[in-house]
Amino acid sequence: MNRLWAEHYWLGRFVLQRGIALVYLIAFLVALKQFRPLLGERGLLPAPRFLARTTFRHAPSVFHVKYSDRLLVIVSWSGIILAASAALTLPERAPEPVNILVWLAMWVLYLSIMNVGQIFYGFGWESLLLEAGFLAIFLGASRWAPPVVILWLMRWLLFRLEFGAGLIKLRGDRCWRDLTCLYYHHETQPMPNPFSRWFHLLPKPLHRIEVVGNHFAQLVAPFGLFAPQPIAGIAAAVMIATQLYLVVSGNFSWLNWVTIVLALSVFDDAWLHAIFRLSPAHHVAGPLWFMVIVLGVGALVVFLSYWPTKNMASPTQSMNASFNSLHLVNTYGAFGSVTRERDEVIVEGTLDTTITSATEWREYEFKGKPGDVRRRPPQVAPYHLRLDWLMWFAALSPAYAQGWFMPFLAKLMRNDRPMLALLHKNPFPGQPPRYVRARLYRYRFATRAERKQSGVFWVRSYVGEYVPPVTLQHTS
Repeated sequence: MNRLWAEHYWLGRFVLQRGIALVYLIAFLVALKQFRPLLGERGLLPAPRFLARTTFRHAPSVFHVKYSDRLLVIVSWSGIILAASAALTLPERAPEPVNILVWLAMWVLYLSIMNVGQIFYGFGWESLLLEAGFLAIFLGASRWAPPVVILWLMRWLLFRLEFGAGLIKLRGDRCWRDLTCLYYHHETQPMPNPFSRWFHLLPKPLHRIEVVGNHFAQLVAPFGLFAPQPIAGIAAAVMIATQLYLVVSGNFSWLNWVTIVLALSVFDDAWLHAIFRLSPAHHVAGPLWFMVIVLGVGALVVFLSYWPTKNMASPTQSMNASFNSLHLVNTYGAFGSVTRERDEVIVEGTLDTTITSATEWREYEFKGKPGDVRRRPPQVAPYHLRLDWLMWFAALSPAYAQGWFMPFLAKLMRNDRPMLALLHKNPFPGQPPRYVRARLYRYRFATRAERKQSGVFWVRSYVGEYVPPVTLQHTS
C-alpha cells in the first residue's frame, strides 16, 4: 500500500473519530444548557453586545449574520445531531464528501459558539477540541486506510499539549521543581471531585512521586511519540495512565479525555485489538484528490507551527494561547502556578427589608464548586460547569469577575429561572431575596479526625467581604 496511507492504524483512526465525536456531543450539550443564561440575549455577557464591537475577521462566527437565542438553540441541536451521527459512524457510510461535510460542519458550529463565548469560553480545552476536530475532518472514510500525514499531525498536537504543559510547570512555580506542588493542588484545584480529598490526604512522599511521574509524562514521554513502535505506544500508554490519574482525582472538563483519545490513536491495530477486541476492517488506499487535500492541510499546519514552537522555546512561554482566530495549531499548558490556599466566593441572600445583626442569610449552592461543607464534591467531568469555574477564578481576583458578577447577583434577585437552573440549590423558591451579598471564605479539606467527628468534607473560615449587601437597584 502507498506509504501515504497507514494500513496498520485503522483502529486508531476509528477510536479517535468516535472519541472526538463524543466530546463534541458533550460540548454542544453544554452550549444548549448554559449558553443562553450566560451569554444569550439576556445573559450576563450578552453575545449581541460582543458582536457589535468585534469583526468577523477577529472572531469568525455564523452569529455575525444575526445572533438570537433561537439560532443558538438551532446551532447547538445541529451540533448534537451531527456529533451523535458521527459517533455512530453514520456519515462514513455515505460518500466521502458527506463525511467531510459533517465533520466540517461540527467544527464551524463549535468555532462559532466559542468565538462569541468571551471569558466563559476562555479555556484551553476549547481550542484543543477545535484543533483536534479540524484534523478529524481529514481522517478519511472507514473503507480507506487513514492518512499518515493526519495521524502524525495528531501526534504533533499531543506533543504540544503535553510538552507545553510540562515546560510551563518547569518554568513556573518553584513547587514543581522542588516536587511539592501536589501538597496543595488536590485541595486548591478549580473543581475537586469525590476522590480529591483522599488524594490530598496521601503522605507527602507520595505527592512528590506524583510530581516526578507528571514530569516524566510531560517532559520525557512526548519525544517517544515520534519513535517507531513499540516505543511510541509505550509513550502513549504513559500519557494515558497519567490522564486517567487526573480523571479520578479532579474535574477538568474534557481536557483529559481528548488527551486520552489522541494518545489512543498512537497505537497500531495490534495494540488496540488487544485492548478493545476490535478487528480492523478491510481497507484500501484513498483517492488522489483526497490525498492532495491532506497534503495541503499538512503544509498549513507546518506553517502555523512556527508560532507555538517559538512560544514553547521562549522563557516567557504563554499558556493556552491561540495565534489565529480559527484556533488552529495552538499552544497549551496549565497550572504554571499552584495556589497554596483555597478561597471561595459564597453568595447569600435575605428576605429582610432592613439589614441588622439578626438578619437571616441563606446560601446559594452551586452544582460543582464547594459551598456546603457537608456536601461531598461531585463528579462533573467531562461535562463542564462554566459558571462554577468562573467562580473559582473570581475568588482568585475580582478582576476575573468584572462585567458579569453584578449582573449575576441581579439575576438572583429576580429569581431568573434560566440562571437558577445553573445552580444546585435556590434558597428562595417562593420569592426572590431583597438583598444579596458575597463573602470570601477560606476552605480546606477536613482531616480524617474532623470528618469522623462532624461529618464534614470541608472546614472553612471567614476571610472578608467580597460584595457588600446590595439591592436590585444597586446592581443596576
